[in-house]
Amino acid sequence: MNASRIRLIVAVLLATGCVATAQIENGSATYKRLKSYIDSIPAIDTHDHLWPFDILPGRVDTKEGNGLNLSSMWRNSYLSWIKRAPAFNKKDGIDGWWRRVETERTFENVRAMSFYRYTLLALKDLYGVDFESLDLEGIRDLDRRIFDNYRDPKWLNEVVTEKANIELMFNDPYWARYKFETSYPWEVMVFNQNPVITGFHPTLFNKPDDSPFRFAADRKLPMKTLDDYLKVVELLFQTAKKAGAVCLKTTLAYQRTIRFERVPKERAAKVFGRPPGKVSAEEKKNFEDYMMWRICELSAKYELPFQIHTGHAGIQGSNPMNLVDLIEANPKTKFILFHGGFPWVGEMGMIVMHSMRKGKNVWADSVWLPQISYHTAKRAFNEWLDVMPSNRIMWGGDCNHGEGIYGSTEMTRRCISEVLAERVDRGELKERHAKQIAKQIMRDNALELFPQLKSRLWKHTGMRLKPKD
Repeated sequence: MNASRIRLIVAVLLATGCVATAQIENGSATYKRLKSYIDSIPAIDTHDHLWPFDILPGRVDTKEGNGLNLSSMWRNSYLSWIKRAPAFNKKDGIDGWWRRVETERTFENVRAMSFYRYTLLALKDLYGVDFESLDLEGIRDLDRRIFDNYRDPKWLNEVVTEKANIELMFNDPYWARYKFETSYPWEVMVFNQNPVITGFHPTLFNKPDDSPFRFAADRKLPMKTLDDYLKVVELLFQTAKKAGAVCLKTTLAYQRTIRFERVPKERAAKVFGRPPGKVSAEEKKNFEDYMMWRICELSAKYELPFQIHTGHAGIQGSNPMNLVDLIEANPKTKFILFHGGFPWVGEMGMIVMHSMRKGKNVWADSVWLPQISYHTAKRAFNEWLDVMPSNRIMWGGDCNHGEGIYGSTEMTRRCISEVLAERVDRGELKERHAKQIAKQIMRDNALELFPQLKSRLWKHTGMRLKPKD
């Protein structure tokens, strides 16, 4: 049978509905309707790292002054994990920077990568440019426009709340974890646990706003024993919650396995207060394991759900399956497992599915996943919707600039739109139910898990946000 006849038969079968399409193109009417609806949802972003405006990372000295420019966007994007753009030099200016980009072929082998493409989306939608088609004059103009935008913090407000249509955004301030301050009116405070889990000695900390020991010293509290330390940690919880923190967060997967054993208090007490150079790797893990279990208890006590980085870190130990024993032993703690567990997205689905028969205490968060691998994110959403209730899925941006936040938000909205449109067009889901699921993922699930946020909602209420002082 010749190729043209095969194509004709397949076309007839598709037209009559005898064969389901393997992929619905973005141009389908269903996709367009769903994407338009999803774009209209004021989103609740469950995780970002947006620094205070005056200390945004990537600032460079230019002939026009200090600020952020095109090189800042690329060097602070996730693409730098794979291929870092050249550093900016004031003397050479943007022309010299672009010559180095071309000479070093910075973008040559990464054009299909999600780490690259989410920034392209931002540049296209926010600046109206096709970055890959720009000549030198276009690069100069884009660079100038980015620099001008970042002269005023109003740009971040416009990008986040208007263009990305984010109503509230959780922010993990890893640059000053225990300062307990927010910088933006739409920011939701996150209480990072890395220092308290690992902090058996004061010399482990070189930043005062990260140190439980400094927190204790400022309040003239003793820190001689593990019992003293545990009292200070609980006071940190009380202080964080009073300041407005709504959840906990840890990224220990970058440093160690996320399998945490149940360690007796006596073992941890033997480690506390000893200089790091005199503590073995096994002893260090004992202390951290013990503290992780204590933090889970405090998470339940203070009703602060626990966001845990899984996957894409120390790959030898970041599979979310490592957390199953901890999760099952702490049914009153609400666990939010980040990044879809990439690449173990199926395992993530199984953990949430299994929890529905046990403590019902696990949520899957797709934060960062579409930027890591767009097609894995599509697979994840499809698999998760197969095995878990739709009110168990959330999303986040995980970026440190307005452009990154916009690009990751747009990528997530496209991904969810495609997944749901394909299901509708295959007859597996009614469109009204697809819209309900989309709204749950983008907004309602976070409001269900964090009901205290409802008092902070401001879009469509007539309330105007006041800038932070």
